[in-house]
Amino acid sequence: MAKLDAASIIAEAEEQAGIADEDKGVAGNLMRLIEAMKRESRLPEEGFAIARRQLLSDTCWRLQSLKWMRDYPAAAEEKIEAPVFLMGLPRSGTTYFQYLFDRDPRFRLIRTWESLTPSPPPGFDPASAQQRKREWADLRRRAQPQVKGFDALHLIDADGSDECHAFLEQSFGAAGLNNLYRVPGYFDYILDELDLVETYRIHKRQLQLLQWKSQARPWALKYPNHVIAMNEILEVYPDARFVMTHRDPVQTLASIANMSAKLRGARMGVNVDMAELGRDMLHFIQRHIERIMAFDAGPHGGRVVHVDYYALVDDPVKSMRGIHAGIGIDTPEHVCNNVAEWRAANPKNARGANPYALAQFGLDDAPVSEQFAVYMDRFAIPREQDGLARIGAG
Repeated sequence: MAKLDAASIIAEAEEQAGIADEDKGVAGNLMRLIEAMKRESRLPEEGFAIARRQLLSDTCWRLQSLKWMRDYPAAAEEKIEAPVFLMGLPRSGTTYFQYLFDRDPRFRLIRTWESLTPSPPPGFDPASAQQRKREWADLRRRAQPQVKGFDALHLIDADGSDECHAFLEQSFGAAGLNNLYRVPGYFDYILDELDLVETYRIHKRQLQLLQWKSQARPWALKYPNHVIAMNEILEVYPDARFVMTHRDPVQTLASIANMSAKLRGARMGVNVDMAELGRDMLHFIQRHIERIMAFDAGPHGGRVVHVDYYALVDDPVKSMRGIHAGIGIDTPEHVCNNVAEWRAANPKNARGANPYALAQFGLDDAPVSEQFAVYMDRFAIPREQDGLARIGAG
């Protein structure tokens, strides 16, 4: 097995991309991540081999974007204007939300195949798009057995819209790495020490390349974990608009624990310690909530449009009208029709169900709900059963 260390991965990526790594700090992030994997993840040998391939791929895509910018400096002049960041606690309906935004042709969203293979820029090489779509479909076919029931866990389609995880992972600033590999210490490093401004500069570079030589439209950028970096996002995107979903955090905790169990199990090759996972995810959600509350109390708190998950699911057209008003745009009738048609074609559990319960992860509802009470009171978030009953789905 090739050596799992930052220096060898970066050297190999530099050779493949044909450019030296000039992104300051990212090598240090990779070093810390690998240390955390070795210390915390308990990955088997094959799991470390899978991780190395992914880390090498991340580094290659990041360096390729650096090379495109060097060779075509005009791409760096692309303006990413008034992007809309779609976020919320993990498993709070952000993917559903993303698909609703994708029904509106005024917005540009990252496509699944662009997330996997962002280069070459599609406006520069349109013919490459079809090949990359085929590559994505082939990868999904090969990867699907690794995570049983993934389609029911996470809504994703060929040429559908995708989230920002892959672009943030290229600088190893994606909070979701903790869901994949069990690196709680590295998750804390992301929040407490990692330069998230640099992470979002690299994120912006990929958007500029995707937009270069294409029609510029406002980006709608979904990633639940954007909530941990709203101040840093504003440094990179000063005119950013924020839209945040809110769902019972006890429910989102159980759901992200369930998803993480499946994702980690596919990489660890062993049974996941469910009680340990429950403790990890309780800390994970708590730190997200702390960031949400701190931003809400700060000078830019009023820039966030807050969305009731249950109202969104009950009447997405009405919710989208309110969201559009909040970000300063109208809601054309054709967009309302598109949203209504997509909702009708994608009823709840249409792609399967993944039953789970908080108790599976060694956690009790009462103390967890008490821990999250201040957040729930601030945003008037009902308990899951009450929210579903209110919309006639309970």
